[in-house]
Amino acid sequence: MTATAIMIAIDFVAMGILTFGIYFPRHHRSDLIVAFWGVNIGVLAVSQVLANTHEGAELGLGLFGVLSIIRLRSSEINQREVSYYFTSLAMGLIAGLATSVNVFGIVMIVLPLLVVSIADTDAIARRGVEHTTIQLDRAIADPDELHRELEDLTGAHVKSVKVNKLDLVNDLTLVEVSLHRDPDAPSIQENPQRESIDTFSS
Repeated sequence: MTATAIMIAIDFVAMGILTFGIYFPRHHRSDLIVAFWGVNIGVLAVSQVLANTHEGAELGLGLFGVLSIIRLRSSEINQREVSYYFTSLAMGLIAGLATSVNVFGIVMIVLPLLVVSIADTDAIARRGVEHTTIQLDRAIADPDELHRELEDLTGAHVKSVKVNKLDLVNDLTLVEVSLHRDPDAPSIQENPQRESIDTFSS
């Protein structure tokens, strides 16, 4: 088996762990598994072709083009999922550019996989700030009142608020809010004081 085939096999194993061992059991979104694999295999294939040209300038320009066409503009993709995209991309890029099987290359594939598996855990995430989009069932124009309302509804300390929509006709407010929650406090869904609130985590 050639070095190229071995590195591709290592990349496939790493992607299997990333998507089916880490991401899907934690987030349960099968549609993004296809996207992660598509990014990985696409970058891997293009990197292999460009690496075989033996032209440094062409390789650099080609990789720049590959990276520049990737756009993550969907409002349904949160920052955690962006990290999975770039982990998939990085592993495909490293495996595609490898000309030999060596410890350094394998470590560079395993490293982002290890980091994202540790960082994307409840133990880490719950110590930080939670970013959420919340739609309130009434229009609140006063910043102080909005701040108090959000803290009452979420049971968390509001770090920052950005109003995306204030609809006085339909009587609703759509905000992006950063919350710092006590690990022992109830979540938004568990808070008995809330009345009508839609949340979209990000």
